[in-house]
Amino acid sequence: MKVKNKQVNSLNLKSLITRLLYFEKLLSCADLSLALQKSLPVITKTINELIEEGFVVEKGLASSSGGRRPVMYALKPDAMYIMAVAMDQLSTRIAIVDLNNNLVSDLEMVELPLINNPQAITELVTYLDNYLVKSGIDRARILATGIGMPGFVDVAEGVNYTYLNPEGQSLTAHISNATGLPTYIDNDSSLIALAEQRFGVAKSQSDVMVINLGWGIGLGMIVNGNIYRGNNGFAGELSHIPMSEDGALCSCGKKGCLEAEASMLVVTEKAIEGIKNGRISTLSSFVEDPLKLMGDALFETANKGDQFVIDLLSEAGYKIGKALSILIHIMNPQTIVLSGRGAIAGKILLAPIQQALNKYCIPRLAVNTELMISTLGFDGAIVGAAALVMENFDNEKLTINPKRLAMEKTQ
Repeated sequence: MKVKNKQVNSLNLKSLITRLLYFEKLLSCADLSLALQKSLPVITKTINELIEEGFVVEKGLASSSGGRRPVMYALKPDAMYIMAVAMDQLSTRIAIVDLNNNLVSDLEMVELPLINNPQAITELVTYLDNYLVKSGIDRARILATGIGMPGFVDVAEGVNYTYLNPEGQSLTAHISNATGLPTYIDNDSSLIALAEQRFGVAKSQSDVMVINLGWGIGLGMIVNGNIYRGNNGFAGELSHIPMSEDGALCSCGKKGCLEAEASMLVVTEKAIEGIKNGRISTLSSFVEDPLKLMGDALFETANKGDQFVIDLLSEAGYKIGKALSILIHIMNPQTIVLSGRGAIAGKILLAPIQQALNKYCIPRLAVNTELMISTLGFDGAIVGAAALVMENFDNEKLTINPKRLAMEKTQ
């Protein structure tokens, strides 16, 4: 929980305390003093100021451990809000959450295809702006917008090299100028990994590979306790590991990529083709629906025991397991988490994935790697987008402004 390589001073101490309370939920002054390497009197004084400003509340005493029980502190959930946006290749989900990651406005899903859609950036900004208006929440009370999206995302530059390319400025600057809110973007799989590390089954683990089972197959990497992005920010392209020399053509232009062989999009397309060719399945009533609805129904029917869909998912799971065996040999992770949209079918996927690991992994490497199913699942992308904002909370754009808070209290 210690803040690493960070020069803590009086200007950003409040922001760092707020960030720690967001991720840890409950902390004492002693906990904060240890984490921030500041004296107890300085921490206590700052906490009292945050209470007065309406950001922090007392939450009673800690459980007894034999000594004097310390007072515990937490964020006031409605002190500020975050707009969290989760995008995939076909649709976008938008929400506003409080500082406990609870929804304060209805989550909205809109159809927004990214592939071959030059109007996607214009449509995205329109959807975000309309959502803010419909929420009825004053934009001055929203800290920032966090967006997770597929593609090659340069976090530092605020650019997506695959989708959503506004001319003449960064994507973050474009969205921020249009909505009036500071904006942060990251690869969707990295944000799902962040959510799992901070709030999910990988909490506090240092070496974890998080598999984002969506329309593609993403990978978020936690190495030595930090999200690992590689030299240019593009690490984790598990989707494009070549599985065969003469397989299906992938969207990247190469053949035999894992994404072209085993993604949920491919499974859905195989299900449609099989049903049209006479395969019996309860999924048949969804064949004429939009692809996204068909994909959602696929997981539901699998969990209800549809044999045809289970066979398709098992085939995909085995190929995913083969790819994970490569990952285990390179990274030797403590845990692999199955997350994202496909986590709902995680129990069905576990057996074929494990079967592939048994076949392709060196036992000494695989035996200590635990396979887990996310408890966040499809919600992980929204949670990760909100967490992205709080990861940047000591950024100069997002420091607490007591004058603004005081003004809001009088309104």
